[in-house]
Amino acid sequence: MTAVVNFSGLSKRTSTCKVINTKTNKIICEEGFSDLMNCSCHFKKADLTDKVQVSLISGSWNWSEILEFDDCSFNKMCEECHNAGCIWYARENKCAASTVTCKKKLDCGTVLNASNGKGTMQRPKFMLNASIEPMWISILGKSEVIVTGDNPTVSNILVEITGTSSCKPDVIPVRNRNGTHMKFCLPPSRKEVKNICVKADGFECSPPGLLYYVSLPICSKIFPDISWMSGGRNITISGRNLNIADIVIVSNEQGVHLSNFTCRSDPCNFTTIKSEKGTKIVNIDLEIERKRIACGKLRYGPDPKFIRFELTTDMEPDLELKIYGENDNFKILRSEIEVYLSHMTDEKLRNLTFTVQNITKTETFSIIHCRAKWENNFPTSKFDKSSVKIYVKMGNLDLEVPSKLPSYPLLYLLLFIPIAILVFSVPIYMTRRKSKQLNRKLSEHLELLEFELRKEIREGFVELQMEKLDVVDSFGTIPFLDYKHFVLRTFFPKSEDSSSAFTEDTNESLSNPGHKDESITALNALICNEKFLITLIHTLEKQKTFSAKDRCLFASYLAIALQTNLVYLTHILEVLTKDLMEQSSNIQPKLMLRRTESVVEKLLTNWMSVCLSGFLRETVGEPFYLLVTTLNQRIIKGPVDVITCKALYTLNEDWLLWQVSEFNTVALNVVFEKILENEVEEITRNIQVNVLDCDTIGQAKEKILQAFLNKNGSLYGLQLSEMGLALQSNAQAKELLDIDSSSVILEDRTTKLNTIGHYEIADGATIEVFKKETDLLGEEYSANHRHLILPDSEAAKDIQGVKHKGKQKFKVKEMYLTKLLSTKVAVHSVVEKLFRSIWTLPNNKAPVVVKYFFDFLDAQAENKKITDPDVVHIWKTNSLPLRFWVNILKNPQFVFDIKKTPHIDGCLSVIAQAFMDSFSLSEQLLGKEAPTNKLLYAKDIPQYKEEVKAFYKAIKDLPSLSTSELEEFLTQESKKHENEFNEAMALTKIYQYMARYYDEIRNKLEKERGLEEAQKQLLRVRYLADEKKKCKWN
Repeated sequence: MTAVVNFSGLSKRTSTCKVINTKTNKIICEEGFSDLMNCSCHFKKADLTDKVQVSLISGSWNWSEILEFDDCSFNKMCEECHNAGCIWYARENKCAASTVTCKKKLDCGTVLNASNGKGTMQRPKFMLNASIEPMWISILGKSEVIVTGDNPTVSNILVEITGTSSCKPDVIPVRNRNGTHMKFCLPPSRKEVKNICVKADGFECSPPGLLYYVSLPICSKIFPDISWMSGGRNITISGRNLNIADIVIVSNEQGVHLSNFTCRSDPCNFTTIKSEKGTKIVNIDLEIERKRIACGKLRYGPDPKFIRFELTTDMEPDLELKIYGENDNFKILRSEIEVYLSHMTDEKLRNLTFTVQNITKTETFSIIHCRAKWENNFPTSKFDKSSVKIYVKMGNLDLEVPSKLPSYPLLYLLLFIPIAILVFSVPIYMTRRKSKQLNRKLSEHLELLEFELRKEIREGFVELQMEKLDVVDSFGTIPFLDYKHFVLRTFFPKSEDSSSAFTEDTNESLSNPGHKDESITALNALICNEKFLITLIHTLEKQKTFSAKDRCLFASYLAIALQTNLVYLTHILEVLTKDLMEQSSNIQPKLMLRRTESVVEKLLTNWMSVCLSGFLRETVGEPFYLLVTTLNQRIIKGPVDVITCKALYTLNEDWLLWQVSEFNTVALNVVFEKILENEVEEITRNIQVNVLDCDTIGQAKEKILQAFLNKNGSLYGLQLSEMGLALQSNAQAKELLDIDSSSVILEDRTTKLNTIGHYEIADGATIEVFKKETDLLGEEYSANHRHLILPDSEAAKDIQGVKHKGKQKFKVKEMYLTKLLSTKVAVHSVVEKLFRSIWTLPNNKAPVVVKYFFDFLDAQAENKKITDPDVVHIWKTNSLPLRFWVNILKNPQFVFDIKKTPHIDGCLSVIAQAFMDSFSLSEQLLGKEAPTNKLLYAKDIPQYKEEVKAFYKAIKDLPSLSTSELEEFLTQESKKHENEFNEAMALTKIYQYMARYYDEIRNKLEKERGLEEAQKQLLRVRYLADEKKKCKWN
């Protein structure tokens, strides 16, 4: 036996390998390393009867592993195997320990060797022609699967299923069998394709077949969705996976079973039965493994009625037939109608079948146009129309069409006079009567409208007068993001996943002289050449394919690469800003820094983020988190539609939920189940939680979990998806679900989610929280679900009550705009605290970078002889509030470890707009048609503008910063965040742009004076990069 170990990077002199018997501690083998840096040990088979420890030792480094050897595996013949106390495994033709297999000891005499000329035993295959039905099943499994094939009477028959969801195959015993087939059941599984075969003792597994696990069936359309009472109409059900349903059940509205059938294909077809006892609507459900899935509804209407027919015989050799019927809603197709003519000729009954050409409709009739050809044995000369009978067959309906009514002119004339009198007198009478009824109903509706308007206006007025500041007293520890995640989210707001590469392998600094990657070191030195870097940026910006996205990414890569050299980065920012002011596109200086169309504009945003991260965390972080928390609390105080996320209490009109009916608060006594045995006993498990009667069960769960956190200061041991609620009533528990069998199906076939009010849960009810099994289907909502925003007619039904006497309640969106104002009042003090933490100088000191950059802008304006003070004000506004603060205010997830909901995003957009309006110099001219988002803070903006002007003046009046003070601050910030980022990765990204535009960059360097050394460095960087690429290929 030989053991070989290969390992590079170890010292040959201090490296040894050793093999020790773990039972006796006897050293079996000990060798040093050879010149090829491998270690070999040679030992006898007798030494491997126990466990051994193999160790590799090199200096202080020690690697070891326990190995256990199976003596039986060394025996290659059946007799040797039995003599060693092992068992010969005939199927695998190998020797194994007795604990490994359950096979009986095999007589070696029965094992023939082909080499001695006596032949070789082969195990017969079992059920070569096995057939399994069905092969397509749902994720719920199948209680009965039938297998037919050869040898069904062999004992110990098993079914082996192999899939991707488990490492080991599932082995299922056969339940019932007879001479022709056998049955077994399949367990639930996820969606996948599995291999299935049948095996038995003494036989190999049958040739494998495929078994398809698919999702539950879904019905998408029933066409046509109406049938006549007599039945017999062909109906088609369209959908997905319909063929895996066990049966399709047809039942009436009371749930009484009427009929059933099976689907063999997609789509599925069936014939309607006759409607019993005037049933008008039947339900069609799919049943699969005793689980019912609603498919849709089928309507029944009165049988079609045919009034008369017209037969034309003078178009030989064709016959034309028109059948007139009453209009209906069946939308009958030509293929559904059979028309034939019956006629007595020479005392013989003859039939002639017509072909339906088309079906047309008028305001009063539907007309079936038919045509037939004369038959050779049909004598036209003896054809008598009076003896003709026309029959129409549709499904189970077989009708004779009446012939044309006889004409009685005189009778018509006598009947015309009284009918004419009635025709003129009845409309006059009915018109007067209807007019009185309409006037009375109109008066009642106007009274109801006036009552509702008064009520809503009064409630809105009272809410505004009584509204208190809705401020969170305590919100625990603020979940700040660490520095590197804050920077990456602000640098790469739309590509957080790809930005994670900049945080990997950050322990090695580029400033380290021993940095291994020579190409990265050379590129870093080239980037630190100021003149080259400025030329590089200007050259890239002149390329047409260097898009705005590329400019932003390049600026972010540069900011990461120079993270530890902020002094140099600040100097580059100065030079690029001066160049931007000199560009011809900035003839209008007020537009500078307003957009992100250049590298310097994005670089300024990144520089502000890096240098103001400490100020943001220490001064602005707490009021900002308080605002987000207060907004969340205010939103859930009233109804929130879980489908659209619209709420009654909001700051944004686009997110206003105005279709809600009246709601009430329900106090619940919640009992939390003990999840773990070692839980702390001090945890309070009985908590009173306030919810709304219009909350869904999912919303109630969220409020209950938040109440547990507020009460105990720790999270409950279950996730929202694992948590179940049960209503305790009369020693019985009823589980509460968003969707169950009691859920209401609306007229547009959508499902209304269950609420606290749906279950009629009263104040003081006891709710138990328990751990439930994870639902395989999940609880995601779709377009087929509704919560508070219902179809118009359903909303009318939902708000009907005794006091309204069945009349629809009047609602318009503008009646609820006061909710925007009440929400503004509730969070007003928090908003003002946040604003003033930004534009107030703590201890009469401004952040160093703000003072420096504002003085820099003042100096540039003075150098350019810009006397308009508005220009400098706009520059400062575009550089700090617009480029940094607004980005932070609209994205709290950049600063905190939280998830921003779309509704919170809408509210923060209104606050951010008010913030920017405070820095604007133009006067707002708002009229009656102005957007509510502007009107909401219109009265506060003038005061905020004065505070902003004072803020700018206070910064300007502060003593100027010296160069050493600025450099000291930047140096300290650089040291704080050493090794935070993978600077080599950022330089690699920068080089990719340099490689893309290499020829243009090199041509520019050749034209510029004083860049000869930079050209050499660039050539060296490219050479090293190419060599590095070759090494990777090799």
